[in-house]
Amino acid sequence: MERSSDYADLVKPRLRHVADLAGVSQATVSRVLNGKSGVSETTRREVLQALNQLGYEPVGVARARRRGLVGLIVPELDNPVFPRFAQAIESRLAGEGLTTVLCTSTPAGMVEGDYLDVLIDHAVAGVIVVSGLGADLSADDDHARYADLVSRGIATVLVNGRPHDCDVPGVTVDHAAASRQAVAHLAALGHRTVGLAIGPRRYLPSVELADGYRRGIADAGQDVELISETLYGIEGGHAAAVQLLARGATGIVCGSDLMALGAIRAVREAGFSVPADVSVIGFDDAGPNAYVEPPLTSVQQPFEAMAQAVVQLLNEPPTMDGPIPELRFRPELVVRASTGPARVPAAVTGP
Repeated sequence: MERSSDYADLVKPRLRHVADLAGVSQATVSRVLNGKSGVSETTRREVLQALNQLGYEPVGVARARRRGLVGLIVPELDNPVFPRFAQAIESRLAGEGLTTVLCTSTPAGMVEGDYLDVLIDHAVAGVIVVSGLGADLSADDDHARYADLVSRGIATVLVNGRPHDCDVPGVTVDHAAASRQAVAHLAALGHRTVGLAIGPRRYLPSVELADGYRRGIADAGQDVELISETLYGIEGGHAAAVQLLARGATGIVCGSDLMALGAIRAVREAGFSVPADVSVIGFDDAGPNAYVEPPLTSVQQPFEAMAQAVVQLLNEPPTMDGPIPELRFRPELVVRASTGPARVPAAVTGP
């Protein structure tokens, strides 16, 4: 097999490059790299030849060189949920004698793929990605990077964003349970028109939050579905609340605490108060929610338990053949003053 010119200038060959050169799937290359069964001897030889031609780093080299270095990629630091995860994970890694390299992936700076290249170059022993491209259903091409890491012997764990077809260990909060809990809480307070404010539905958490919301309103007997899809952030929450209020929502469940803060502002700008007229619930409970006005009811992610599971999976990745499970953690509703009984409409009296 002659080396194709398309690959001649590659500096950092990836799993898909090997698969293209060998004429097989990325899953087949991964099976060869991990010594799994189900690959013919002819195919195995072709894959090994492609690996050799491209100079693909053999399994285990990274772990042997830098056992103590772990890359932690988060999408931003402005949202309190990501520093909260970083702190919980870093403290546990330190307890294991591991050093964390924190990478903040932003559209205006280095993106996730850039950081992965840097971390591979620095021969890290592990990579943890929190709410990364794995959560983006439109980023199928980028999902192969995670299998690429595993094939290089780099322990990899995805947090709140593992694609359903990805054989990489994952840890996630149960987003559907979160929105369902929130709707149930508002329904118990007498709210019959509950809306949901979420980010773009190309993200897995948004899809799951919407699924849980639908189950919640069905449980409560609500006839109309009120979902506003904007952006995860204060501005997005504000815009979503404006839409939901116009549709008669008396309770608003938000996909993040930042969205909830934006929603509260929109409620006040509309001349209403929280919670006397409209109740608002956030999600994450990572920031100073007890100290905002009013204190914010939120569905809390179990950060410490999830961080512990992440480090366990990093140190002892699953070795079984077949699909690798994603560990799901149940969130907890923390009730504060931003939710209250639904206002009873004034009785209409006759002339």
